[in-house]
Formats: sequence, C-alpha cells, structure tokens
Amino acid sequence: MFGIYLKRELGRRKKAALVIALGLALGIALVITVNSVSAGMTQAQDKVLKSLYGLGTDMTVTKARTAPTSGSSGGPNFKFDAKSSSSSTQSSDRVQTQGGQALKSTLVTKVAAQKGVESAVGALSLNVTKVDGSFTQGKAQSSSGSNSGGGGQGQPGGGTSTGQPQVQGGGANFNVNSYSVAGVDVAHQGLGPLASMKITSGKTFTSAQTSTKAAVVSKSYAKEKKYKVGSTFKISGTKFTVIGIATPDSSESDTDVFIPLKLAQTLGDAKNQVTTIYVKATDSKQISTVKKEITSNISGTTVTTSADLASTVSGSLSTASSLATSVGKWLSIAVLVAAFLVAALLTSSAVSRRVREFGTLKALGWPSRNVTRQVVGESMVNGLFGGALGIALGVGAAYVVTAISPKLTAQVGSTTGGGGGMGGGPGGGGPGQQASQNTLEIALTAPVSLTTIALAVGLAVTGGLIAGAMGGWRASRMRPADALRSVS
Repeated sequence: MFGIYLKRELGRRKKAALVIALGLALGIALVITVNSVSAGMTQAQDKVLKSLYGLGTDMTVTKARTAPTSGSSGGPNFKFDAKSSSSSTQSSDRVQTQGGQALKSTLVTKVAAQKGVESAVGALSLNVTKVDGSFTQGKAQSSSGSNSGGGGQGQPGGGTSTGQPQVQGGGANFNVNSYSVAGVDVAHQGLGPLASMKITSGKTFTSAQTSTKAAVVSKSYAKEKKYKVGSTFKISGTKFTVIGIATPDSSESDTDVFIPLKLAQTLGDAKNQVTTIYVKATDSKQISTVKKEITSNISGTTVTTSADLASTVSGSLSTASSLATSVGKWLSIAVLVAAFLVAALLTSSAVSRRVREFGTLKALGWPSRNVTRQVVGESMVNGLFGGALGIALGVGAAYVVTAISPKLTAQVGSTTGGGGGMGGGPGGGGPGQQASQNTLEIALTAPVSLTTIALAVGLAVTGGLIAGAMGGWRASRMRPADALRSVS
C-alpha cells in the first residue's frame, strides 16, 4: 500500500519532485567538485614538497651558515698559471658546499637516536663552478715616424725615430659552467635527495659503491650535456662515469649530479661532514613532537617539516589552493544549505496544497505517523534522486578538470640557512638563487575518492530527511475537519 501510494503521488507531482531533486543535485555536485579540486591541490602541493624533500622524508635538519669573517670572501676564486705560449687552454674547478653550514656526520646517528625518529640519513650538497678557456698573448709593435728637423741625437741629418712599443691583440676567452652535486648515502637511498628520482636509463648505486667513481645525472642535465650511460666527465680532476639517468617524480630536479657521499666529502674538502640530514618519523601524526625533540636535544640546528615548506609555496598553486579551501568550501556549504532550505520549503508548500488529501486519509483512519511516513518517504526518494544526479554532475565536473589539467605554478622559497651561490662570480647568484627561489609547474587534477561519494550520499539522505521532517511535521498537525472546510 505504502509503495503503491508513494509511486502514484510522485508520478502526479513530477515537476515539483524534479525541482526539489535539481536543487539538491546542484548543491551536492558543487560539494563534490570543490572537494575533488581541493584533493588535487593537496596532491599538487605534495608533488612540490616531494621534489624538494624526497619520498618518505618528514623533515630535514640543517644549520644556518655563519657570516664570513672580516677580510674573507665566500665567493669562488680561480688561479691560472702564466705561460709563455701564445695560446694556452686552462681549466679550473671550484667546489663549494651549498646551502647551510656543514654538520658533523656523527649528528646523523644522534638524530636517528631521538625519540620518534624511524631513520635518518645525511647528504652533502655541493656547487661546482667550472671555468675553462684560453689566454692569447698580445704582440708588441712599435710605431715609427719621420723627423723633419735637424736630426735627433745619434741621427745626423734627420731620419726615422722609433716610439714606445704598444701591445696589440691578445686577451682571454673563458666559459663558465655551474652545476649542483649531491653526495648520497648509497646504503640508504630510500631516504634523501635521490629518493624522489626515478631511474629511467641505466641503474642506480649499489650499497658497495661507497668509493666508486660513478654518478647518476638528472635527465635535464644529461640532455644539456649530451650525457648517456657510460659517458665520463671530470669534477676537479676526478673522472666519473655515468651509470644512470634519473627523472624526478614531479616537476624538475634542483640537483644535476648524484655521487657517493664519501667522494662528495673528498671533493668538497668536507671530510665526515654533511649539509642536510633527512629524517623519517615513526608516526606521521607526531612530526611536530619529533621536531621539538630534535630541536631541544641538538642545539644550533634548524628542523624543517613539510608544513614549514608548504608555507613557502606561492604562485598560482597557492592562490588556487587558498580559494578552494576557503572561498570554495564556504560557497559549497552556502549553496548546500540553500538547497536544503529550498527542498524543505517546497515540500512544506506541497503539503499545504494537499490539505484535503491528508485530511481525508485521517478521516478514513490513517494515524498521523502514516501520513508523516508518506511525506518523509516521498522526500527521501527526491533526495536520493537528487543525490544520484548530483554525483553524476560532480564526477563529470571533476573529470573535465582532470581532462583539461590546467597548469599551476608553484614558487618555493628555500628554508635553509644561507645559499651556496656563486657569490659575485660570473653570472651572479647562480645556483644559490635557484636554492632560494624555485619555480615549478604542476598539472592540476581533481580525483574523486570514495569518501567524497559517501559524503554525497549522506548529504542526499540528509536533505531528504530535512525536507521530509518539515513536511511531515506539518502534515501530522492536520485534522480531518480541515478537509471538510476545504471542500467547496
């Protein structure tokens, strides 16, 4: 009886049911779209942070670089020999630690022993500036002229005098190549600068290659230098062989070359030193607690978490994320509340137009609970239909966003203390500027999770219950006499 009556009444009021369902559908679709875009923003930010941090890294430990002492210069300097040949090719490498002040390698073990730390790995960041080219000696030439007078000393009767010799030609032509090198702990590559890279050609290091003169280079740097697996190059006179080419999991890599940590320490004159300690916590929910633990027990260090890095992300990604988080969510809530109210008011209005119907049913013996159940049942069907339509619209909108994949830029400022830039060398700034301001490009997606679908179903049921509750409450208050008064 209930089902038959429900179906008949919904069939009679198709337009009203459709309006209620559409109102709920729009609100639910907006909620799904905003939640999906917000999830895409979170994924995009995670990609940015992974490109800086490495997979599995929860925080880093560094130390701010101290100010240079009076009379000293932190910039690169190059020394070339003076040779007598007319054209001499010369080359010189300047290897400097990059980023913050170097830390003792023993601190890695100390950090790993802190409460809440699962593992810790040290890495050394270097900046290599290579200058090569040639000097060309000039040639001394004397200028000559004639004397028209009575002749100079030793030149009776006039003649030719020789002026001061002048150097003509000569000069120097040098190329400057600057690139970044990371010394990685080959025994623990799952944590650290190489963790966010994927080997696309060749292979990575083995745990036994602590002193092997092998290198993994980034894909962009390999393309620039035309390196392939098996190619060789020198760093400060040490010959390395390329064993692998790596591509970052997202965006671009800030590191060009990866070599074993022990060799990097030798090249950078930083024996038993690291510039960054990568830390993985045992519980991702306790990162802030672990940060306080490390900061309090290891003085003079700076602990940077993903939350700290996220605060440095700017650009269109940050702007869009803020809009999706604040404006978008509040807008979806406002639209959803409006949809619920419209559905409730339309249901209540429909009940007021069915006074004769419900009054007659009560006169025939229907209790108030049956009338209320009837109204709530109709509202629930409208809500579920609106929910299904809203899910379809929301998923469709999310699919469109993913298909278009709009590009967002993220500018990430460095949180480490001091850059290891070129400091006044040719080109100015160099890698030091890259470390302080990195611009990455991320494609936005809008993934729809099962949680979002479940939320939409819950909202549909809630909307139906709210509308049915208001309409049912009004229907239950009707008396049979109301039906008689409405008969003309």
